[in-house]
Amino acid sequence: MATIQPTHMNHNNQSKIALINDLTGFGRCSVSVQMPVISQMGVQCCVLPTAVLSNHTQYSSYHMLDLTDQMRAHINEWRKLKLSFKGICTGFLGSEEQIAIVSDFIDEFGSQDCHILVDPVMGDYGRAYATYTPTMCKRMVELVGKASLITPNLTEAYLLAGKPYCENPSQQQLESMAQELCELGPKRVVITGIERGTQMANVCMEQGGVPHLVTTPFVGGQRTGAGDVFSAVLSVDGVKGVPLEESVLKASNFIGECVTRAVEMDIPSCDGLPIEEKLCNLR
Repeated sequence: MATIQPTHMNHNNQSKIALINDLTGFGRCSVSVQMPVISQMGVQCCVLPTAVLSNHTQYSSYHMLDLTDQMRAHINEWRKLKLSFKGICTGFLGSEEQIAIVSDFIDEFGSQDCHILVDPVMGDYGRAYATYTPTMCKRMVELVGKASLITPNLTEAYLLAGKPYCENPSQQQLESMAQELCELGPKRVVITGIERGTQMANVCMEQGGVPHLVTTPFVGGQRTGAGDVFSAVLSVDGVKGVPLEESVLKASNFIGECVTRAVEMDIPSCDGLPIEEKLCNLR
């Protein structure tokens, strides 16, 4: 027999982040790394899954279950529970419908004091992903306008700005790009993962401020899931009111520790970051 819960229960006595992303069984990316990071940093993580994958798409084969047609029903149950969120964090969205669902979710659950992080996962290495149509790119531009913070990589920054890709932009070009992205509506922008010789740079920009470059040593090459870990750290810190540059430095250093450990353990780059080895250092 089902247990009937009292109607007076308050489910909002703890800070919560709604995490909207896919759940990947192997490969350490998306929800599989974001949930433990958010939890370790002391905030409850509530997952709205967009898809379930056996392993991520950079492997030679994978199985995927698209959950688009389940998302609104999932949200409706949260509505019945009268859940409220201190943060919303979005990742890869695979269709126009998913972007529309997330946009509606932000309109309903994104209160004035809710920190909304949109990671516009649209492409890499100078190209949009094959699934990203021009219409989807347009819808993502509209979505980032609702964000407190966006974390595009260099490719995504150019896609959002509607400009041809430049592989090695100058610092002045990067700062100008960050300012342009702020004009789309988000309060803060971080253009992530820019390789500068022995350094990894992130360009930070806040509306009404001036751009700043945050750099850390570049170790071990690019790895699957690093962007997801980065956005999870910034999402929690956004909820807690941690200054942006401090948060970016924290996330970058933690990722660097994980990459160093991955190299020591000879873990393939597609297998992601061994966060299990370093989570205890993250606060």
